Amino acid sequence: MEKFIIELQKAELGKVSYDEKLVNHTTMKVGGPADVLIEPSSVEHLKQLMTLINRHNVEWRVIGRGSNLLVSDKGIKGVVIKLGKGMDDLQIEGTTIRVGGGYSIIVLATKMAREGLHGLQFASGIPGSVGGSVYMNAGAHGSDISKILTRAHVLFPNGDMEWLTNEEMKFSYRTSVLQKERPGIVIEAEFALKEDSSEKIKAEMKKYKDYRRETQPWNHPCSGSIFRNPLPDYAGQLIQEAGLKGYQIGGAKVSELHGNFIVNAGGATSKDVQDLISHIKRTILENKGIIIETEVEWVGNESDFK
Repeated sequence: MEKFIIELQKAELGKVSYDEKLVNHTTMKVGGPADVLIEPSSVEHLKQLMTLINRHNVEWRVIGRGSNLLVSDKGIKGVVIKLGKGMDDLQIEGTTIRVGGGYSIIVLATKMAREGLHGLQFASGIPGSVGGSVYMNAGAHGSDISKILTRAHVLFPNGDMEWLTNEEMKFSYRTSVLQKERPGIVIEAEFALKEDSSEKIKAEMKKYKDYRRETQPWNHPCSGSIFRNPLPDYAGQLIQEAGLKGYQIGGAKVSELHGNFIVNAGGATSKDVQDLISHIKRTILENKGIIIETEVEWVGNESDFK
C-alpha cells in the first residue's frame, strides 16, 4: 500500500484524502473511514488509477453520491473511488443525451424537464449519481433506468472500456450485469428521451415531489429504500403491517412515514442499522412467511455484516 500511495501522489490523478470519514460521503451518515479516497478528475485519470490499483493489487470499490450504501463501522480497506467533478459531462443531441457517471441523477432530471425532454421524471427524487443509478437499475413511480438507457460506457477492472447495450446490461428489478456477472464502473450513460412540454414534465415531477414529502423521510439521513419489494407484496406495507414503523435500535429507526426507510435518528452506527435490518427480516419471516432481501449495498469489512 505504501508504494501505491507514493505513486498515487506523483501521478496527480485527482483529489486524494486519507483515512477519510465516509459519514461525510454517504446519505445514511454512518460507517468508518476509507484508507484512501480519491475523486478522479477525468476518465483518463480514472483509467490510470485502475492501472495503479492493478499493479499494486490494492482493494478498491466505487461510490457515487453515497446513497444506497451501508458502510461498515470499521470502514473500507484500500481505495474508495468517488465519481464526481471531472466525471460529470453532459451532451444533449436532440432527444439523445450522454452524461457522465458522476452526474447527479436528480440534477439531470431537473435539467431535462427544463429542456422539454420526457423520460427521467421518475428519477427526480433518487439521491444518487447516474453511474450508480445505471449500476442498480434505479427506479421509482413505475419506471426505471432500463426504460430509457440505450447503452452504458463501462470501465472494467482490467482497464478495458466497452459500450454495453441495454440488452447486454441484462437489467432486471434493481439489478444489472455489473453487480455480479461483469463488475465494472459506469463512466458514461446514453439515454433516449422524448420531446414534451416542459410545463407538463415539471407538473409531473412536482406531483412526485409532493408525494415524497408526504410519504418519505428525506429530511433525515437515510439511504433510500432498504429492502427490495418481494413482489407482488411491498416491503413497506409488510413492515407497517408488522407494527414496525417507529421501531428503533440505537440511533437507527424505521421511519414513521414509510416502513421501507431506515433513518439515522442521531448517532446511529452501521451496526445499529444492521441489527435493525436483521430484526425486520426475522419479524416479517415469522409473521408473514416472506423472506425480504436488502436493496441497500453493504460494503466494507464483511465480517461486520450478518
